[in-house]
Amino acid sequence: MDKVALWLPNCPEFVYAFFAILRLRATVVPVNTMLKREEAKFILEDSRAKILICSIDKIDDSQNILSRLQSLRHLISLPAPRRPAAFPGAEAILDFKHLVRNGPELDRDIEIKADDLAEIVYTSGTTGRPKGACLSHKNLVSNVRDCVKAINLRRKDCTISILPLFHSFSSTVCLLLPLSGGAKVVIMRAIRPFKRVIRTIFKHRVTVFVAVPSLYNILSEIKIPPFKSFLNVLMNPVRLCISGAAALPLSVCKKFERKFKRPLLQGYGLTEASPVVSLNPLTGKRKPDSVGLPFPSVTVKVVDKEGRDLPSGQVGELIVKGPNVMQGYYNLAEETKKALRGGWLYTGDLARIDADGFIYIMGRSKEMINVRGFNVYPREIEDLLYRFPHVKETAVVGVSHKHRGEVPVAFVVAETDLKEKDIIDYLRANIAAYKVPLKILFREQLPKNPTGKILKRVLQEEIKDIFE
Repeated sequence: MDKVALWLPNCPEFVYAFFAILRLRATVVPVNTMLKREEAKFILEDSRAKILICSIDKIDDSQNILSRLQSLRHLISLPAPRRPAAFPGAEAILDFKHLVRNGPELDRDIEIKADDLAEIVYTSGTTGRPKGACLSHKNLVSNVRDCVKAINLRRKDCTISILPLFHSFSSTVCLLLPLSGGAKVVIMRAIRPFKRVIRTIFKHRVTVFVAVPSLYNILSEIKIPPFKSFLNVLMNPVRLCISGAAALPLSVCKKFERKFKRPLLQGYGLTEASPVVSLNPLTGKRKPDSVGLPFPSVTVKVVDKEGRDLPSGQVGELIVKGPNVMQGYYNLAEETKKALRGGWLYTGDLARIDADGFIYIMGRSKEMINVRGFNVYPREIEDLLYRFPHVKETAVVGVSHKHRGEVPVAFVVAETDLKEKDIIDYLRANIAAYKVPLKILFREQLPKNPTGKILKRVLQEEIKDIFE
C-alpha cells in the first residue's frame, strides 16, 4: 500500500486528507509538526512515504527532503508556494486546493479490508529511534466503538480539537470518535491565547472537552471572580472532560472538578493500542487517582519480569490484549517480537490493578520522559549535548513540573565555562521544542556506580522539587 505523510497543523485540510487517503486504501503517516527537518526526514524515509502533504511554513524543509529521498515522489503544499523552487524535482510540487477543485473523482469502488494498514504512527522507542506503530482499520474502529460507549456519545455532542491531530490520542478521541457518531468537531490550530479557547467553547456549545493534565492544572488555578464563576458553571455547555496522554495528579482533578462542577475522567493508552486502553467510568463508581477500567473488548493484566501473572495490588508490567492492539512496528521484526508476545502487548509501564479492576500507573520501566503526552528519549538529547564544544559529560532526566507535568532537565560537566543560553539555543536549532531541556544544570562531576554508569535516579532525587 502507498504511504502518504501529513505534515500539517490542526486544520480542516488535515481531516479531508486523512479520510481521502484511507478511502483510497492508502496509509496515513502523521508527522509531528514540531519536528525539525532531519527528524521528519527519518520518518518519511523509514515509512517510504510516496507523497508528503505539508503546510506552507514547512515548504522549505519539505522541498529539501523531497530532493534527497528517491521514495518521496510528490509534495502537496497548502497553499502552494508563490516563488519557484530551484532544486531537482521542483515540478513535483502540487497545490492542495487546486487538486481538490480540479482533481478527478474516484471512478471505482475500492474494497477496504479490516486488516488493511490505516496508519503508521511514529513513537519513540527504547533505543531512541522512532518506531512506526502499524494500526489497521480494525484497530481504529474497535477503539472508536469502545470510546463511543464509554462516554455515551450523542449526535448533538460537540468536541473541540485543541490537541495536535498528528498525535494518536487526539486523532482517535478528538476526530474519529465524534465523527463516527455524527457529532460535531471544532478544530483549533493553537491553544493560546487560552481566552480564545474559552470563547470557542461557549460559542460552539462544546460538550466534550479533551486535554492533557498540564492544561487542566492551568485551568484549576485560574482565578475567577465569584459572580463570573457562578455564571460559567451555570452556562457551561461542557458535560464531561477527558484527560489523557500523561498522568493526571489527583490534586489537580479534585481542584478542577470543585471549580467547574464537571466530571474529569482520566484514561490511559499508548499509540500501540490505537491508543485508548482504559477510562474512568462516566457513571457509577469512579476512582480519580486511577486511570479507570479497561474497555470491554480489552483485557489487561500485570506480570513480573518473567511474564508471570501477579495478584491484585502488586506492581508489575502492564500488558494488554484486544482488537485495538497494533499489528507491529513497521519494518522492525525484532522490536515487534519484544512488544508483542503471545498476543499480548507489553507496554513497558509499571502498574497495579485493584480488586475492582481499576488500573493504577506507577511509573515507566523505560527511560522515557513524557512531555505533555510526547515521548522524549534522553539519549537523543545527550548525543547532541556531547557534540557541543567542551561538554565532557551529560545526563538528561525527567522531573515533575507544577504546571507542565514532566519536563527534561540536563546535567552537564564542562571542561570550561559554558553559558546555559548558548546550549539551549543550540538544542532548539536541532530538535523539536518540547525535547529541549527546561534547565541546564552544571556540575563538577556526576554520580556513578562502580562500573562507571551515571546514576540518573540520584540526579532525579536531587532535583525532584526544583519546579514545585
